[in-house]
Amino acid sequence: GTVIGARLGQVLFYEFDYYKDHLLEMLFPFRISNGKFEWTGYQGLASHGGAVGILLAVWLYARKYKFSVLWVLDRLVIVVALGGFFIRLGNFFNSEILGLPSTLPWAVVFAKVDLVPRHPAQLYEALAYLSIFIGLWFFYKRGGHQQKGRLFGLFLVLVFSARFLIEFVKTDQKEFESSLVLNMGQLLSIPFVIAGLYFLLRGKKNEESGRLSRIDE
Repeated sequence: GTVIGARLGQVLFYEFDYYKDHLLEMLFPFRISNGKFEWTGYQGLASHGGAVGILLAVWLYARKYKFSVLWVLDRLVIVVALGGFFIRLGNFFNSEILGLPSTLPWAVVFAKVDLVPRHPAQLYEALAYLSIFIGLWFFYKRGGHQQKGRLFGLFLVLVFSARFLIEFVKTDQKEFESSLVLNMGQLLSIPFVIAGLYFLLRGKKNEESGRLSRIDE
């Protein structure tokens, strides 16, 4: 779910103009050009697409094995946050997803790309996800999972709010984003934040209803 979703997210959200004419390259890491086979690898995976892929995969899993979807997600999102930390750390080592030029003392030169000191945006995001992982884990240990959907909602709000804010110090991934008020990463983060708020408010409403029921009894 993660890999297929992330790949389709990259194709549909960022590079559809190219892939609409190269359908096989959407899922296969090679192309055949002028009768010659060329290995391309997966040149692009989008985290928002990966998030959708995970949700669909969990829904199918929970349906097959008779689990509550929210029960699974409340536990899964803890390690997903940790996974996000390692992904962005890998992006940093690979000089991917660069930050904007900066004169701050912790600015980093990505010599593989250019000699311009830049915001280490990958590390900002990695540290944000690591902090979220620790916070979710402690919240789980303190009983935060007892209200279904609460951890999942908290994860969505925190992770995609962090992503939205850090995008302000990133370079645009594609040229078309320069004409947008918010870049594609920010636009795609907004629905996830709204969904997270819904699950948090839903859990609070259920908790208050349960408290009133106990008082009536």
